[in-house]
Formats: sequence, C-alpha cells, structure tokens
Amino acid sequence: MSSSGIKDKTIRKYVEGLAARLRRRQALSQVVGSHATAIETVKLLRQVVSAAKFTSLDQLVQLVRAVGRELVAAQPKGGQARDSYDRREYSVGNTVRKVLRLIREEYNAALATATISPSHPSTPSMRTAALPGATSSSSSSPLPPQSSSTFNPPTSLSSFVLLGLPRSNAEHVEQPHPQPLSRQTSSFLEVSDDFKAVSVKPALIGAIEEVIDDLETVYENVAKNARDHIHSDEIILTIGHSNTVEAFLKSAAHYRKFTVIVAETAPSFSGRELAESLSADGITTVLVPDSCIFALMSRVNKVILGAHAVLANGGVFAIAGTLLAASAAKAHATPVVICTGQYKFTPLWNLYHEFAAVDFGDPNEVLGSGWDADVSGDAIDMDQVDVVNPYFDYVKPELVDVLITNDLVKETYDDEDVDL
Repeated sequence: MSSSGIKDKTIRKYVEGLAARLRRRQALSQVVGSHATAIETVKLLRQVVSAAKFTSLDQLVQLVRAVGRELVAAQPKGGQARDSYDRREYSVGNTVRKVLRLIREEYNAALATATISPSHPSTPSMRTAALPGATSSSSSSPLPPQSSSTFNPPTSLSSFVLLGLPRSNAEHVEQPHPQPLSRQTSSFLEVSDDFKAVSVKPALIGAIEEVIDDLETVYENVAKNARDHIHSDEIILTIGHSNTVEAFLKSAAHYRKFTVIVAETAPSFSGRELAESLSADGITTVLVPDSCIFALMSRVNKVILGAHAVLANGGVFAIAGTLLAASAAKAHATPVVICTGQYKFTPLWNLYHEFAAVDFGDPNEVLGSGWDADVSGDAIDMDQVDVVNPYFDYVKPELVDVLITNDLVKETYDDEDVDL
C-alpha cells in the first residue's frame, strides 16, 4: 500500500493497519458497521495527531486529509459484494471531516491565546486577538470597551458563539486601519515551533477525545428523550435491526406500554434479531413478513427507522425495505421518525440513483433454492432475468417527518473538506 502524503513511518503503519481491516483482509479483526468504523477512525486520528510533527496548522490539516483519503480509498467501492459486510461506510469520511474542523478551531483558539502578552495589556491588537472571557494577569486597570469601529472579529467558532456574532456577518464588520507594529509588539506575534508542536497537541487530543466519548455514548444520547416521542398504547412499526432504534425503543419502554411491529427484512432477516431482543426486554413485539407492511400501516401510529447515512439534502440511505415502509406511511399519513447518530450525517448527495443501489448483495439470497426452474419445472433462461439485491434504499427527504440524533444539527464540517 502506498500512503501518499504520509511520510512518517509510525503514522503510515497506523494507517495501513486500519486500512487493511477496512478492506476485510483480516477476518478476525475486521471492522464491521458504521459505529465501529467511526470509533476506529477517530482513534486512529488521535494516534496520528499525537505522533505528528508539524510547525503549522496547514501541515497538520494536510496530514489528516491524506490519512482520510487512504481510509476512504480502502473501503469497498460498491457493486457486487463478497459478503454481507462488504459495503461502503460513509462514517469514515464524516469522522475525518469533523476532526478536521475541530483541529482548526482548537488550533486557532490556542494560537490566539498564545499571542497575548500579559505584560502589554495596553496593546489593542493583542487584546482583540484573545478569546471572549480571556483575562490578563496584569494588575493594571482594564481598558474601556472598544467601539465597533475598532472591533477585530475572532477566527474560531467558539468566539462567534460567545459573542453572538455569526461568521457570515464577520465580513460586514468594519475593520480597523492597520497600524504599524513596534518591534517589541511584533515579537509577541511570532509563535515558536515548540508552541505549535507541543503546546497545541494536548488541546487537539482533548477535542478528539470528546468525539470518542460522543461516539461511545451515542445510543444512550439518542434514546434519552424517547419517552417524549412514544406514547402509551401506540403501535410502532420498524424494519431491520438498528442498534440506535433498539436503544430508543427500550428506553421508551421504561415509561410507556406500547407494541412494536417488526418486519423481517428479507433476505437478511435482521428484523428477527431485533424482535427477539425487544421481546426479551418485555416489549410486546409482533414479527411480520415484509409483504404485510402496507396492509398493517392503517393500524400503525408511528414508523421508527434507522439510517445508514443522512445526506446533505435530508434524504436517507437505509436498509432495503425502508422505502417500502416510508412510502406506505406516507400513503396513510403516518409520521416517519429516523433515529441515528450525528456521525452518519454526510455532506454528500445522491445525484444519480433513485435508490441507494451502489452496494449489492448476492442475487442467490433473493432467489433461494430452485430458482433455475419455473412452477412447471421447466428451466428458466437466466440471461433474460436481472436480479437486483441492493443493501440500501434511498428514502427521499419528503418521506421523512422527524430526525432524532444525539447532538444539535450544526456546522459539523468545513466546506473545504467536502472533497477530502
């Protein structure tokens, strides 16, 4: 494997190890599922940042982007799959994009703080570079508030939040006329390489640790408000086996009595696993074949579904059969709720497919035994038959009523990282 843009041998070793697991070449340690993939990706990025040697923000960003490209390229590219786990995980790119944004925020915030000299409180340019709430150790009296004509907009997202100033308005704020800096003042703006390589790393690693914590508690955080969405004696329909939906339903069951109808989800029949799990937890559960979804929808109060990816336009990639359930719900004016973690939000669009059939399973899973003969026993010319077994459906945004996630939907990625 050639890790383009990754020169450090230690970092390259880390990347090649996870890339091999994403390629499914190491069966005993393969990474399966969006959640596990996201956690492994962010843990790798923590190792990369810890081992990286950089003297500027751009160097670190380019390194992380190179790592992201290698991991994305290591995934299956769609088409005929080798096994039921051999499909693309969008969470890899999503996690890399989120970490890149955090790196920029933390680096710029730390850099702005480091350029402030407590022995020169009277330097306006030094004070305006500080984050809101920053204090000086100097005993001199504080400067009076500056007028808007001398306001210097901060560069980090946290600064804008604290000041109540959206970034889009920053360009409209009048900038002060640049003043020549004295030699003594200029020296405080020069940040050494030691600061960049050593002092910034703890803040960056701390921010990445927060992402890991969020991922490890994503199911609990999505499910914590489940009782506000499910009411007593309701009939809920779901399809497939989503860990997020399972945690959501079990959390609501602590406060409400309700019934869950689970579609089998052929040909994987993953719905059976969910039905067994819910039933074992004391939830009234009914397992039905997929063909019954439309007939039962008139009795359903709410459809709760999981997602493989949430696209930029609000559309959803979800397990095959989800489109059937969402369309039936639309016909009966039944609300459709999507439960998913924020790490599945992707800036990508579905521009070319009416369904999410970029990942296909084995056609034999659909045909079953005896597929090469009709009811009369005559052989079927399979050259005239196209058998499609997509893993995922594309559910258009107009079919989704509510989307529940573990965090506020805010600016998670930077525009320049859409294409890693």
